[in-house]
Amino acid sequence: MIYPLAFHSSMHLAGVAVGTVMSLGSAPIASGLLERVIERRRLSGWWMLAAALGIAGSAVLSVAKMQNAPSEALPTVAGIFLGLIAGATYALYSWSAHRLMNSGIGRAPAMGAIFGLGGIALMPILLLTGAPLIASTQAMMVGLYMALNPMFLGYLLIGYGLTQVAPSAATTLTLAEPAVATLLSVVIVGERLPAIGWGGLAGICASLLILSLAPATQERTSEPQVQAIFR
Repeated sequence: MIYPLAFHSSMHLAGVAVGTVMSLGSAPIASGLLERVIERRRLSGWWMLAAALGIAGSAVLSVAKMQNAPSEALPTVAGIFLGLIAGATYALYSWSAHRLMNSGIGRAPAMGAIFGLGGIALMPILLLTGAPLIASTQAMMVGLYMALNPMFLGYLLIGYGLTQVAPSAATTLTLAEPAVATLLSVVIVGERLPAIGWGGLAGICASLLILSLAPATQERTSEPQVQAIFR
């Protein structure tokens, strides 16, 4: 319930670029800390490198698109704070879903329960603020598209991904979202991306490549042992 409210409020206050980067960029750090503190997994050096490259690339990409971001300091700071809350709750959701699936619950009922209960909790907010959603056919169609494509289909795919990789890797992989959105804006909308923006995209691509080839976490050990940073 908290994640979508914080995420979209962050974009509303700080702008789409800053809100997206803060929400998605902070999620891998929160997810890694959850695994480290609760499961006592040692995050591999490869994951740390991938997370650093992905977050830096997203930040550079955000700077490249900051011309449309709001200039007011207070809303921007509030948006950044809400983005951090969104990142923490997204990491907690991913970790919890992963634990449910590991305990024997199928990904469909696990995801359905999480989002079903979250949707019920959000219904009062919809009743209080959702009048513009039915004010026009265009608004209704956009809402229907958002519900079916990025929410229903997207999170079913995330559920499948959580059965295959650790939550820390899954949340880091979501750093592809601002990169894909930027590429779509260039190819379809015709926007131009400065050289620094392409550098940010390169950092995100390097992050995803490292994650696909290297382990995200090291297994827990019962006794101290010397391990290489990169294994």
